[in-house]
Amino acid sequence: MAATRTSRSFLLSAALTRAGQALLRADPPGGRARWERKNYAGRTVELYAGPAAVLGSAVAAGRAHPAAGLAVLAAGACGAYDDAAGDHRRGFRAHLGALRDGEVTSGAVKLFGISAAGLAAGALMKERPLDKLLAGVVIAGTAHLVNLLDVRPGRAAGAVLALGAPGLVRKGPGAQPAAAAMGAAAAVLPDDLGERAMLGDTGAHALGAALGAAVVAGNRRAGLVAHAVALVAAARYGDRVSAWARAL
Repeated sequence: MAATRTSRSFLLSAALTRAGQALLRADPPGGRARWERKNYAGRTVELYAGPAAVLGSAVAAGRAHPAAGLAVLAAGACGAYDDAAGDHRRGFRAHLGALRDGEVTSGAVKLFGISAAGLAAGALMKERPLDKLLAGVVIAGTAHLVNLLDVRPGRAAGAVLALGAPGLVRKGPGAQPAAAAMGAAAAVLPDDLGERAMLGDTGAHALGAALGAAVVAGNRRAGLVAHAVALVAAARYGDRVSAWARAL
């Protein structure tokens, strides 16, 4: 029965993501030009994959745990704001420095918004205060990690598939949200690798939040501590993580 629910979560997420992409491509709100960007190689790619991945992963993760679905939606919304209004500055230090000077950047909005959403979801998914805090760090940190890896075609989606696989193997309470993240990632991967579409901050943060929710659902305190420490380290050395992903 558990395996059936996990399979359904994967298929539901993948199907909704593909359907979302098709609908947006057929009738893009605001016109097609609003949904096009230049990638690292100067090629024109579509942004439909990001919102579609939010839809697929949020619905499928929400069926497993409503708080997980809300975290995915919030992370996707913060990422969408950064996609629409983002500036050239990268890294927490740059955005926090701007905030100290009185400028609220899109990166600062994303940082605090996703952190708040992670903490809220963690508070609903765990019972003890320390576990709630650790869960929030894991959800927000995983959303940030997947975005750090989104530097070349297929890096973020591929990472979600690789990092989510252990959750499926364990077949515990984290399997369904892991399947939700993986289903959406699998659905966008062909277009992502083919440089026809990109996840953007919208999709990368959403898939990361779904993956983080899977980690939270499938781990007790020791596992949460280990993941939180690793994710904080990844955030601290974000430039190196992105450079490593770029070199793969």
